[in-house]
Amino acid sequence: MKVKFEIYGEEMIEKVVKSSGNSGRVYLPPDWVGHSVKIIRID
Repeated sequence: MKVKFEIYGEEMIEKVVKSSGNSGRVYLPPDWVGHSVKIIRID
């Protein structure tokens, strides 16, 4: 089931989650460190 989200923010980056041990990882730009992010799975 798809759900619609409406979000306001500063920037958006689309990435693929990579495997990291027994979890997943997404690398973001270093200037995003210390800022809040929201992650939405789109597929």
